[in-house]
Amino acid sequence: MTDRPIFLVTGATGAQGGSVARHLLAAGKHHVRALTRNPASEAATALAASGAEVVSGDLDRPDSLRAALSGARGVFGVTNFWEHFDKEEQQGRNLIDAVAAAGVEDFIFSALPSPNAVAPGKFDVPHFEIKARLADRVRELGLGATIVHVAFYYENFLSFFPPQRQEDGSYAFGFPQGDTPLASVAAEDLGGVVTAILKDRSAFRDRIVGAVGDELTGTQYADVMSRVLGRRIVYNYIPREVFAGFGFPGAADLADMFEFNRLHIPTRKADVDESRRLYPAMQGFEAWLEHNKTRFDAILG
Repeated sequence: MTDRPIFLVTGATGAQGGSVARHLLAAGKHHVRALTRNPASEAATALAASGAEVVSGDLDRPDSLRAALSGARGVFGVTNFWEHFDKEEQQGRNLIDAVAAAGVEDFIFSALPSPNAVAPGKFDVPHFEIKARLADRVRELGLGATIVHVAFYYENFLSFFPPQRQEDGSYAFGFPQGDTPLASVAAEDLGGVVTAILKDRSAFRDRIVGAVGDELTGTQYADVMSRVLGRRIVYNYIPREVFAGFGFPGAADLADMFEFNRLHIPTRKADVDESRRLYPAMQGFEAWLEHNKTRFDAILG
């Protein structure tokens, strides 16, 4: 079918997988096989038009994973807690075990660190802990994988944490980060980091790579937004207990995530430096915001 190595991308119509698929297609070194539950979706159709082989598959169905992995030299694996919640762990194990059985050479898996390993019993962050346990499974199987820790998406300021209009005409956003810098990244840039890792595969086996484009305090994010968007935007520190009490699904999880960041991750500058070295076009927050100004104009009114 192709003289290029087959690289399977899971979550290919999502933020991370979509970025990886697009960057690999642009690089032209791999035959990109895009796994999706709905090959007829708009995102899947766009990937096919760009040259990807779109295949139907589901992390709940190991048989579909075995079929998708046929002949694959490499895999980008990502799971989605916020869509599947506790089911994520079994889905991840299905993928990891299928990758091991297929003898895949180049496995890159998106995971997160374990707050419980840093401060036992202090935080309850399921969407971190599940991914950390899956990364442990990858290591247990000796797959020589690269684990990527993807930072807070810039895009979250458009979805989960958009600035809200206040009575005085200003806008505000907030979370329990305090004054500790929050590492962040454009989801669309992850593929640039992954593509670079694949160019020098031996250097990144059994390594964790942090995909981070910038790190700013909440106040600095607000200052950049104010300058670029031409509105007064402020950051409010919301204590962990208050945020956890907001009541939406995952509120307590996110409250503990920010509290873990605030107390135990003072900086990820080394990750910023490595990400920019691997992918020189990595966007800082201000550059990304300039490119996405119209999207913010639409939600701010």
